Amino acid sequence: MKIAFVGKGGSGKTTLSSLFIRHLAATATPVIAVDADINQHLGAALGLDEDRAAALPAMGAHLPLIKDYLRGDNPRIASADTMIKTTPPGAGSRLLRVVEDNPVYEACAREVRLDDRTVRLLATGPFTESDLGVACYHSKVGAVELCLNHLVDGRQEYVVVDMTAGSDSFASGMFTRFDLTFLVAEPTRKGVAVYRQYKEYARDFGVRLKVVGNKVQGPDDLAFLREQVGDDLLVTVGHSDWVRAMEKGRPAPFVELEDANHEALRTLHATADAAYEERDWERYTQQMVHFHLKNAESWGNGKTGADLTSQVDPGFVLSEGMATTAPQPA
Repeated sequence: MKIAFVGKGGSGKTTLSSLFIRHLAATATPVIAVDADINQHLGAALGLDEDRAAALPAMGAHLPLIKDYLRGDNPRIASADTMIKTTPPGAGSRLLRVVEDNPVYEACAREVRLDDRTVRLLATGPFTESDLGVACYHSKVGAVELCLNHLVDGRQEYVVVDMTAGSDSFASGMFTRFDLTFLVAEPTRKGVAVYRQYKEYARDFGVRLKVVGNKVQGPDDLAFLREQVGDDLLVTVGHSDWVRAMEKGRPAPFVELEDANHEALRTLHATADAAYEERDWERYTQQMVHFHLKNAESWGNGKTGADLTSQVDPGFVLSEGMATTAPQPA
């Protein structure tokens, strides 16, 4: 299951995504965590100290390796240089699984210990001073989108992505790569404004969206969220002494998280599991192709000097039962 956490800056989406990742790990559910936010805080939220969080390899820095591995022996892709963030897989492409070892994970992922479990953590890499004025952050998250395009995952296998804040998520087709999107909203006008914008953008693409109310302090906050987002409100979360201690560098065992917050995380998990029954791999593949063709026409063909529309394999539909479809590198 591929799950996204979105919301306005400061809404608590990184905290909520880290708690959900911890919950999955505690239930022995295989999970890959991905920090795709312009502000890279997921590692710290999962308990890494500053040095370890800063030392996480940037996926963007390994983009040539990622492209070369995923390309495999797909005859429609002449070289890794002609791959862009939306390049879809086809016959001969290598695919990623949640539970496996491969060169992409070896280069980009690091294991994070969460009590007596571990999860793999990947990060796009921070927006650095050298990027200012010359780079777009969405070029960095392109590595995440490319990997999601080539990922096949099953029931009770999770990829949890902490997305960039606000409506910036719509600068690529990555917002359609998820089985379920949790939008974290505070009980304020600004908090629900991002929800309305996200829901409007996502409407035509069948994006499944549920709202997690955060920083809810009482009945008035709850009533406000119910009035503003209606049935999309799934669950609410209030103050957490456990989270506050974690943010101060004094982590306690996850089992000591407040009961109400554990219950909220169980609700998120159950809702995500239920989304499995609604999976439509054909539509998922069609949306991938749709955004690839748009990107090819608007900038991809010009940048690569190739006709990227020819990369689309018309008979290919990504599906859960697929294994890696190209030989592993020696």
